[in-house]
Amino acid sequence: MSRLSILYNARYIATLNIMTIHTEEQLDKLKSAGLLVSAVLRRMCHAAEPGMTTAELDALGAKWLAEADAESAPRLTYGFPGATCISVNEEIAHGIPGSRRLSAGDMVNIDVSARVGGYFADTGASFTLPPDVPVKKRVRTATLAALDAAVHEVRPGARLSRIGHAIECVARRSSLRIVRNLCSHGVGSALHEEPTDITGYFEPHDARVMHEGMVFTIEPFLSTKARYAEDAGDGWTLIGPTGSVTAQYEHTVVVGRHGPIVLTDLRGLP
Repeated sequence: MSRLSILYNARYIATLNIMTIHTEEQLDKLKSAGLLVSAVLRRMCHAAEPGMTTAELDALGAKWLAEADAESAPRLTYGFPGATCISVNEEIAHGIPGSRRLSAGDMVNIDVSARVGGYFADTGASFTLPPDVPVKKRVRTATLAALDAAVHEVRPGARLSRIGHAIECVARRSSLRIVRNLCSHGVGSALHEEPTDITGYFEPHDARVMHEGMVFTIEPFLSTKARYAEDAGDGWTLIGPTGSVTAQYEHTVVVGRHGPIVLTDLRGLP
């Protein structure tokens, strides 16, 4: 998931660490965590159907996490009122599972993050409950392309700003906006850690460099209208302008010696 809205309060980010892989055992454990959150995400996406409440969908995710001895990361870390984040239509991120019923044509984003065997992984995806429409498909396709382009920038010695540059290039070609106050982040030993604020747009003054073993998410948010996500008033949910269409896809990656090691798997989604 992207940084939870509550994370913007400084008291939650005062003691962030940085996760760096040093052993094959660490990498294997992170891979296991990545595969688990990916599997739960995939199952939730396929289980979603019109008439189901987001709380009912979240309960399935909670069940599947528990069966794998995994702990919901947002609940564990921040006391989030759900096992997963489920955002619908105008909701961009951190939607609280509740009484909202899904309808045909809804754009849904599910964000699944968990601690598995002591390590954290994070993933997310957007999909439309049929029938789909061209604008929603276009936004999703572009966002997934932005994710892929950004992943290809991951390598030791490259600036972190290359990630935002790649996302921005895709957004411009697709005539879409970047939600600028939602960022990628370090992950691994905690849900959110250094490097923080990996922007989804090119930040020329960011001189930070990727190094081998670094672990972080890449999660572009592209939108037809939204430049910034706004607080919906419940302390968690972030929304865009009325009528906006926004998509997010997310991988957890490790900076490998020769390039990216992608720990999560977005194949097989609706």
